[in-house]
Amino acid sequence: MRFDHETLPQRVRFASGEAAAHVAAEVAALRGRRVMVIAGRSARTVAREIAAGLPVAHWHDRDGDVVMHVPVPVAERARAAAAEHDVDVVVAVGGGSTTGLAKAVALTSGIPVVAVPTTYAGSEATAVWGLTEDGRKTTGTDPRVLPRAVVYDAALTLHLPVALSVVSGLNALAHCVDSLWAPRTDPINQALAAEAVRALRTGLPSIVKEPEGLEGREQTLFGAYLSAAAFASSGSGLHHKICHVLGGMFDLPHAQTHAVVLPHVLAFNAPHAPEAERRLASALGAPTATAGLALLYDELDAPRALRGLGMPEDGIDAAADAVVAAAPPGNPRAVTRPAITGLLRAAWEGVRP
Repeated sequence: MRFDHETLPQRVRFASGEAAAHVAAEVAALRGRRVMVIAGRSARTVAREIAAGLPVAHWHDRDGDVVMHVPVPVAERARAAAAEHDVDVVVAVGGGSTTGLAKAVALTSGIPVVAVPTTYAGSEATAVWGLTEDGRKTTGTDPRVLPRAVVYDAALTLHLPVALSVVSGLNALAHCVDSLWAPRTDPINQALAAEAVRALRTGLPSIVKEPEGLEGREQTLFGAYLSAAAFASSGSGLHHKICHVLGGMFDLPHAQTHAVVLPHVLAFNAPHAPEAERRLASALGAPTATAGLALLYDELDAPRALRGLGMPEDGIDAAADAVVAAAPPGNPRAVTRPAITGLLRAAWEGVRP
C-alpha cells in the first residue's frame, strides 16, 4: 500500500440544537468584530435567530442575494458589500448556493468563513469554488475558500421538505461514488466514502418515514460531511464534471441534477472499477452497486429524468461535447462522445440504467 493523502484544516462542531452557541464561539475564536451573514430566502429566518448575538455589520439575505450556481454578478455584489462594510468574518447559513457565495467572497478577500449548513450539500467541507458566467460553470480549488469551521445542527434541516432532503442526500451520495475513482482517490478517501454511504443509506429512508425525527437527519448530515471530506481530498470525478456542465449550460437545479445523473455514471463506470464496485455494493447492502442504488432510489422515490428538470432535448449534443472536453484523467472507462451522448440521452429520458 502506498499513497499520499491531504487532510484539510477545519474544525467541525456537530450537535443538534446548539448552532447559535457554536457559531458565536467560532466567531469569537476568529476575533470577528464585523460579521457578514449570508443566507438565502429559505434560511433567512433561522439565520437571523442564529446570528442574533453576533456583531453583524451586514445582513446579505435579501431576495436575489443568493442565486444557484453563483453567477459572477451575484458574487461581485457580495464582494462589494463585504468591502463596503469592512467585514472580517463571513457566516454562511443555508445550502450549497449560500456556501458557494461565501466562498466567492473568500476567494478574492481571504475573509474567513464559518459555514452553517441547512442541507446535505457538502460544499462546506471542501476547498472547491464555482462561478457561472455566460452559461459556463468554472470551478477550482483554493485554500482560502475552505470554511475555517463548520457548525452542523441537524435541527436546522427539519424545515427541509422530504423531496428536497432526498435529492440533497443523493447529492452527498454522488460525492461518495465520485471519490471511489476520482483522480486523487486513496484508501482513506475510499474508507470515508464507504462509511458515508452506510450513513446515507440509513438516514435518508428514515427521513422519508419520519420527516420530523432527528435521528435520520443526524445520520444523513453525518454522511454528508464524510462524503464531502472524501470528495475534497480525492477530487472531482466524471459525475461532477457532467453535473457542472449541465448546471452551467441549462441552469438546472443542483441537487436534483446530481440525483438524476448518478445512477447512469455508476452504471457507466462500475464494470470497469471492480474493487470500487464491491466496496459500494457492500455499503449499500446489495449484491451489486447498481442494484443497491436502484433499490434505494425506489425506496426514496427519487427523480429520474433530466427532461423533468427543464433540460432541452436539443442540448444533449452540446453537453456531450463539453463533458468530453472536461472529463477528468484516469476515469475507469474511456470517455468518448458516443458513450457520453448515450449516457445523457438515457438520463434525459429517465431510462433505468
